[in-house]
Amino acid sequence: MDRYLSAGARAIPPSGIRRFFDLVSASKDSSIISLGVGEPDFVTPWHIRDAAVYSLEKGKTQYTSNAGMLELREEIAGYLSKQFHMQYEPENEIIVTIGGSEAIDLAIRALVEPGDEVLIPEPSYVPYNPITSLGGGVPVGIETFAKDGFRLTEESLRAAITPRSKLLILSYPSNPTGAIMSYEDMLPIARLVEEHDLIVVSDEIYAELTYGSKHVSFASLPGMKDRTILVSGFSKAFAMTGWRMGYACGHPELIGAMLKIHQYTVMCAPIMGQVAALEALKNGMDEMYRMVESYNQRRRLVVQGFREIGLDCHEPQGAFYVFPSIESTGLSSEEFSMRLVRDAKVAAVPGHVFGTGGEGFIRCSYASSVAQLTEALERIAQFVQQLK
Repeated sequence: MDRYLSAGARAIPPSGIRRFFDLVSASKDSSIISLGVGEPDFVTPWHIRDAAVYSLEKGKTQYTSNAGMLELREEIAGYLSKQFHMQYEPENEIIVTIGGSEAIDLAIRALVEPGDEVLIPEPSYVPYNPITSLGGGVPVGIETFAKDGFRLTEESLRAAITPRSKLLILSYPSNPTGAIMSYEDMLPIARLVEEHDLIVVSDEIYAELTYGSKHVSFASLPGMKDRTILVSGFSKAFAMTGWRMGYACGHPELIGAMLKIHQYTVMCAPIMGQVAALEALKNGMDEMYRMVESYNQRRRLVVQGFREIGLDCHEPQGAFYVFPSIESTGLSSEEFSMRLVRDAKVAAVPGHVFGTGGEGFIRCSYASSVAQLTEALERIAQFVQQLK
């Protein structure tokens, strides 16, 4: 059947993250602790689930507006204004999507033509590259380094820009590194974006999960709102991964182009998920803050644990991942991760799957219970000791 497949479908690899997730899922060994998948261990709060159930009981099972329920878009606009001082018009500058992932796909398909270069600071969220390739674009990885806190620098971005560059994808707080960028960090990036007439897709799905400093949206920088498509959603901060609720905000013409593609592919996000998202924004802030504080406690535990094991570990300031270096073990990321799950019964994701600069690291999610994290660290410590 291979000859029937498109060249694009044949070329893209399966997700390296899902491969390790499936490895654990398929195993009959219940003792394996998985630190691999970026999913909160919290269940969606009761009142959010109840809102969705009640909407079904009332017979709310119809299509909504293609862009999403206006009431939800109004609530998103109010939330962004209050939390991040961003102003968007609900009627034509916000679209509700099937998770943040669809928003990223829509943005790339709406903007990228064959041969256009998409600049991607790496290590990064795995789908950016294949989505770019499927859209006919050319992904250009820009390596970031632990010594810089895995932040994108002006020098590295300038070196990567060519006449074919059209789009820059920013993902801060970062998956997989937990890096953040401050207002001062972003200013020189914004100047380059304007100088070279780029559009930015700013993936801010972890915006609420920052520790010690407030998240700054790239769109809030001078002159950047109309050049930026802000992507976010409910999966991480509100523990709603399976609901697949996301959104994108931007200039009306950019959102309008994305909406046309959205109309022909999914029509609209499911109404029950939109009702749940609306409830999350209206009444879910207290639970969200409690979850963030819990992640912060676990973050400190895990960073200290890896350092005590003897593995260099950049201190993440956002999201819920650590990205420790395993170079001192002499193993590749792939070999370390395979042996770790086989010998120590701990699943982590090899860093190379996240692109340029990921080799020599592993990604571990600390969105697990303290008991599991403590046990996993003990197992990793024994594993590393046996390698010496």
